Amino acid sequence: MTLLDGKKALIFGVANDHSIAWGIAQALHAEGATVGFSSVESLIDKRVRPLAARLGSTFVEPCDVQDDGQIHAVFDKWRDSEGELDVLVHALAFARREELDGAFVDTSRDGFALALDVSCYSLLALTRGALPLLRPGASILTLTYYGAEKVVAHYNVMGVAKAALEASVRYLAADLGPRAVRVNAISAGPIRTLAASGIAGFKSMYGSFRDVAPLRKNITIDDVGRAALFLASDLSSAVTGEVLYVDGGFNILGVPTRDE
Repeated sequence: MTLLDGKKALIFGVANDHSIAWGIAQALHAEGATVGFSSVESLIDKRVRPLAARLGSTFVEPCDVQDDGQIHAVFDKWRDSEGELDVLVHALAFARREELDGAFVDTSRDGFALALDVSCYSLLALTRGALPLLRPGASILTLTYYGAEKVVAHYNVMGVAKAALEASVRYLAADLGPRAVRVNAISAGPIRTLAASGIAGFKSMYGSFRDVAPLRKNITIDDVGRAALFLASDLSSAVTGEVLYVDGGFNILGVPTRDE
């Protein structure tokens, strides 16, 4: 018997085969989970549906997470197709490219609101939509980054959004714990994803990461997928409200230095 035998997982946010969400999907599927997908409509037919087919998944639905009606529609379709839900993965974040360059003080009001809505509030919205379907022992996962805790150059408003996301994880964990539903976040080191490409200076940061992280390696979507598998399975049955770092130990360092 595999770790997720008989479990059902719905993953929001796959963009392509370099996405962290795709690494998670593969890990969950490999351990027996039935996996479904939802993403922005523009990516569905070209990117998401072919990936879903590789896992034998037929549930692929578009969703604009700023629209509560679309969120409810996705969960209604899941209920009709799969019934209940054991794992909900929130792999969603967005800020305008111009907000991820220059000074944080120049963040626009509407840019701030957009980043917080898509990157943080959407976790609440998806959780609320999923609640009637979540079975006891269900697990909700989201993705964060060290820029929520410390200043990372050019991360700007996304760092604030991720800080709000991590606080939301704790509040949701307290809310849903009595229902036997767990809520956790994974804080991954820098990975070459579509989202990361919009951050000024990312290439330089990625290149030097393996020289200073204690494990001396870059992080892959497979690394994150394995951590997500732990949080999605009964192996983490007493873990909730936590941020699990998958960053080769980078977050423990005070002043990172390269080897002489």
